[in-house]
Amino acid sequence: MKELVVISGKGGTGKTSTTASLAVLAGRCVVADCDVDAADLHLVLSPKVLDRHDFYSGHQAVIREEDCSGCGACLAHCRFGAISSRAPAEELDGGLRAARYDCENCIVCRRSCPARANDMIHAMSVAMGVAGGGGFSVDPVACEGCGVCVNLCPEKAIDFRPRLCGEWFVSQTRCGTMVHAKLGIAQSNSGKLVSTVRQEARRAAEKQDVPMIIVDGPPGIGCPVIASVTGASMMLAVAEPTLSGEHDLKRVLQLARHFGIPSALCINKWDLNPDIAARIEAYCREQSVPLAGRIRYDRAFTHAQIQRQTVVEMSEDGVAADIRAVWAAVVAQLECGRAEVRA
Repeated sequence: MKELVVISGKGGTGKTSTTASLAVLAGRCVVADCDVDAADLHLVLSPKVLDRHDFYSGHQAVIREEDCSGCGACLAHCRFGAISSRAPAEELDGGLRAARYDCENCIVCRRSCPARANDMIHAMSVAMGVAGGGGFSVDPVACEGCGVCVNLCPEKAIDFRPRLCGEWFVSQTRCGTMVHAKLGIAQSNSGKLVSTVRQEARRAAEKQDVPMIIVDGPPGIGCPVIASVTGASMMLAVAEPTLSGEHDLKRVLQLARHFGIPSALCINKWDLNPDIAARIEAYCREQSVPLAGRIRYDRAFTHAQIQRQTVVEMSEDGVAADIRAVWAAVVAQLECGRAEVRA
């Protein structure tokens, strides 16, 4: 089984558009969208969701109203500002004092008023079904899941529930099965979700006896990128001919070398700045990274996206021919590269 990961050092290089076109050209494959923080491959491939699964990672502190004594220990020890008090001013156990905010309509701190912030946190907690009692609330966004408040609560009135961070899906597209995900707002552990998506994509490929997995990886070099590329057969780096594109491409190639992943280069919109494009190619030659091809700038990309299509489905010439040449080079390198992906 071959696994091609399409990646970029920065956003906006045309990585996802290129990935969608390669998936169409592959014919029979499993597609995985591992850019879970900002997934958009579905906008082109129009998947029909077959299975939907919740993704849990980490924990969320939740105060049980019936057991909370209002002592304020959680407020005193939280270092992330996730505990807020809605109680009136009163002396608390241990000499602590609950915050009291009397708004005088001075409008100076209207946007950052603690009273308004606490009201918003409480309303959000109620809407999520995790509202606390005893005059205290846990901000579900600010909570880091460290468990300090849970361990130090004298009444043991704080639950430590698994945190719902997002969803992952198994869908059907015109290219075949697609595994993709959606990370929740302000949620973390995208690397773990990426690993889940790749694992399910491999499972689907093995079940259907599909020889190819094409992965749309996230930009950058962080944890989600590492989770996307480790163990892959090949990495295709899509770069744009700009200073930032050149800089970030070098970091991506260093990452690939560190993990021993065969790589190839694709320069998108190369004709916008031929000088930098030539400089990028020269650097890759020095690093023994083969050039899979150049893709010219063409508004046909945008027109195809408006139609929820890939450019290779709407044309045979111009930019579509460029992408077909890239795909041919990728297939050639895969055939002579790493034979199998470890399950």
